[in-house]
Amino acid sequence: MSYVSFPEQKTLDFTAIGRLCIDLNANEINRPMEETMTFTKYVGGSPANITIGMSRLGLKTAFIGKIANDQMGRFIEGYLRRNHIETTNVVTDTTGAVTGLAFTEIKSPTDCSILMYRDNAADLLLTPGEVQESLIARTKVLLISGTALAKSPSREAVFQALNYAKKHGAVIAFDLDYRPYTWTSPEETAVYYNLAAEKCDIILGTREEFDMMETFEHNPEHSDQITAGKWFDYSAKIVIIKHGKDGSIAYTKDGASHRAKSFPAKVVKTFGAGDSYAAGFLYGVMQGWTLEKSMEFGSAAACIVISSHSCSDAMPTADQVHDYIERCNRGEITAS
Repeated sequence: MSYVSFPEQKTLDFTAIGRLCIDLNANEINRPMEETMTFTKYVGGSPANITIGMSRLGLKTAFIGKIANDQMGRFIEGYLRRNHIETTNVVTDTTGAVTGLAFTEIKSPTDCSILMYRDNAADLLLTPGEVQESLIARTKVLLISGTALAKSPSREAVFQALNYAKKHGAVIAFDLDYRPYTWTSPEETAVYYNLAAEKCDIILGTREEFDMMETFEHNPEHSDQITAGKWFDYSAKIVIIKHGKDGSIAYTKDGASHRAKSFPAKVVKTFGAGDSYAAGFLYGVMQGWTLEKSMEFGSAAACIVISSHSCSDAMPTADQVHDYIERCNRGEITAS
């Protein structure tokens, strides 16, 4: 059963708006950052990673965002272009803003953390007037993420993009991507997350992220059904709530819930899993697959990324994901 209908006759499959930054991943794994001396540079930011993932899976993609007028900004734009992502709406800042940095710490496969530098970050300075309506009019899917809602004018730029997407019939996906250090209060966070989610067709987030959105709600049992049910009164057709090691559940407007099996992985680090899962899942839904198959594909894509040192560089092709699933089914891959 198909829960979402995608507009045809569009030249772009997927467009994302939001954070473009640099990931500096620790080369010395299994040690704290205080003792880490070298890092490897990658393009980062959840919406950027998801877009890279979609492009690797063979879709026609574009990005809407703002980069710093510096070496890091130019590195990001060049990387997007090399990955066949349209950058006509990637704007260069002229105010002296800088590129956001994310240093990663890999103490163990399950004990990872991120140290963020987000002061005066260029991506948060994207204005509503810089969002190209013509680009969104060409896309089947628009993806937004939570970090771009944290500050003005980026916040207003996202809402302008949502208005254009509604006007031109694009399917809207919301990757919650909650990062508390960019917000001033839980109340502010909940208000803007809820306002954005009301306009979205597909919402993906962890149980903890949905709990944050329910600051003003009454859901003491943290019930997935209550959480998902609220959004079906608005635009949502699919709500995915992720429960970590317990897997993910997709809820649909007909009251059904959908689960899929997970796969083993030789885990190097935990970050990047959500981005690759989102890319794999959305790709599957766009192919017309069942939700279960789409979720399995997303899960396998996530396993590939967490088995690698990088996030963006490790985003797999469709053949690599299918091969990973087949190898797991044959018992060739076991958990580390």
